[in-house]
Amino acid sequence: MDWKPHLSADPAIMHGALCVTGTRVPVTVVLDNLAAGLSAEEIGREYPTISPEAVRACMAFAAEMVHRTRGLVPA
Repeated sequence: MDWKPHLSADPAIMHGALCVTGTRVPVTVVLDNLAAGLSAEEIGREYPTISPEAVRACMAFAAEMVHRTRGLVPA
C-alpha cells in the first residue's frame, strides 16, 4: 500500500508530526492503539475521522520505516 496519499506532515499542525491527512491525529497515536490491541474498527470509533484505509496506511508507513532501518535497534 502506498501510504503517502493518506499521511502528511505540516509544520502548522501538531508541530509537524506525521498525521493522517485532514486530521490532527498523529500516526504514532494510531500505531500505539494498534499495539495496545485495538482493531481498525475500534480506532475508527475512537477517532471517527480515521478510516480503516488510513489505519492500513499507518501500518504501511511503520513497515517501510522498519525496512529502511533494516530493523536495527540502537544499542
